[in-house]
Amino acid sequence: MTAEKAAAGVVLMTLGVGQFLMTLDSSVMNVSIAYVANDLGTTVTGIQTAITLYTLVMATLMITGGKIGAMIGRRRAYAIGCIIYGAGSLTTALSPNLPVLILGWSFLEGAGAALIMPATVALVAGNFPAARRPTAYGLIAAAGAMAVAAGPLIGGAVTTFASWRWVFAGEVALVLLILVLIRKVQDTPVARKPRLDLLGVLLSILSLSGIVLGVLKAGEWGLIKPKPGGVEVLGISPALWLILGGLLVLWLFLLWERRLERRRLESGDVRSVEPLIRPSMLRNRQLDGGLLMFLMQYLIQMGTFFVIPLFLSVVLALNAIQTGLRLIPLSLALLVSAMGVPKLWPTASPRRIVRVGLLLMLAGLVLLIAGIDLDANAGVVAIPLLLLGLGMGALASQLGAVTVSAVPDEQSAEVGGLQNTAVNLGASLGTALAGAVLIASLTGSFISGIQESDDVPDPVKEQTSVQLSGGIPFLSDADLEQALKDAGATEAVAQDVMESNRRARIEGLDAALGVVALMTAAALFCTGLLPKRPPGAAGSEPAASAESSGSSPDPAIT
Repeated sequence: MTAEKAAAGVVLMTLGVGQFLMTLDSSVMNVSIAYVANDLGTTVTGIQTAITLYTLVMATLMITGGKIGAMIGRRRAYAIGCIIYGAGSLTTALSPNLPVLILGWSFLEGAGAALIMPATVALVAGNFPAARRPTAYGLIAAAGAMAVAAGPLIGGAVTTFASWRWVFAGEVALVLLILVLIRKVQDTPVARKPRLDLLGVLLSILSLSGIVLGVLKAGEWGLIKPKPGGVEVLGISPALWLILGGLLVLWLFLLWERRLERRRLESGDVRSVEPLIRPSMLRNRQLDGGLLMFLMQYLIQMGTFFVIPLFLSVVLALNAIQTGLRLIPLSLALLVSAMGVPKLWPTASPRRIVRVGLLLMLAGLVLLIAGIDLDANAGVVAIPLLLLGLGMGALASQLGAVTVSAVPDEQSAEVGGLQNTAVNLGASLGTALAGAVLIASLTGSFISGIQESDDVPDPVKEQTSVQLSGGIPFLSDADLEQALKDAGATEAVAQDVMESNRRARIEGLDAALGVVALMTAAALFCTGLLPKRPPGAAGSEPAASAESSGSSPDPAIT
């Protein structure tokens, strides 16, 4: 029995360390945005692009990663994912510029994570009996929550006293540890080897990439009307064409997947190409509600995580460790809420818990918008971040059980892929949306301030309107002062420009948080899709069968 417990402990540690790594990256990078940008000679917008692409790569490849695991074995997929992830971490640690950072962090680490995360679900199922799986899943989720709590402090301390690069170098060491321990994890047997839906992979990547990149570039190019002097296609901003094109390809993707599902069912040929997703599953109301809430949760969460560190590190000029310390109320509240809600209210309505969580998050965002002004100090974020953390933790405590319990056990792997896709798509959209609104508002406010100044010469005003209309960087006072000094600006002009930049930054931050708050309020209207009773409770609806959930009884799966 002791040997069994030791073996189980090794499995949990191996998978838990992997989950810790997946979550650590984003929290570390958000705290160190300004430092990374300065080190690589780029802007906040450049780092925003890297963050967005990291989550976008995971979102577009997550379902594909799960299918590859089903083809080659989950343990092998997990190990290969770790190798790719470790190569990405090493590339990131050594990156001399933004393109190399994007290659290492956004693409290699994102692709590695797309293999690791779906395999984790199957490996837990293969190494623990059904009665112990909820505890195992809970402990692995707790490892992710620990990364959310510790990530800002770890990133802040390492960045302040050494370099942000050492965080990624440390990840390489953890990957090597995982590769040693993964041999102790029992593999999940591959009962069949489905053929990969290559056209579905291509269509899914194109559709999600078009939508997210369109949102990301909306602040720079304009959403509908192109910015003056900017690129246009038939008089319309390329951002709108990207979004519309992405939606069109998404429709084609669903049509293709529906065709594959129908053809596979009618022929009964298990050797035919298996669809990446079965559209019939998406007729399940509870599953749809859980997936939508996952997307909204991470859209709100990552949008907030992108904006607040900029206020602390750029506007208030706090160093990375001070920024990390200021984020601790959110991290600890999230951890306490995620673990405490199920223990204190095990029979509470998931719908009610999620609604309370969203209201807490909305209250936190409103307080942030009210508190962030030209005279604000770091203390204004404490209570709002506490409320945000409690709300995020409340959602985290419910949504996993809602989605998994919506379908029979044999479909849980597919649900895991859809869930991870929703999470990372929400994170991509949250970062892209908050960044686009921030830069658009910042640019408009800054140019308006320059135009209204009596000390700035008219030729400079005209040049500013033309050259900066595409977007200006989110600069600290010190960086802008140095740039003005290098440009030979007079003291009066420099003072006006500095003041315009201070006002524009606050308006940009408020606008970005305002959009996130609107998305939070909109999410409240979608909570009716969630169940009233917790899964497994007396009177709750059981997991639907393949027929009642709208899923076809595919012989290759059942």
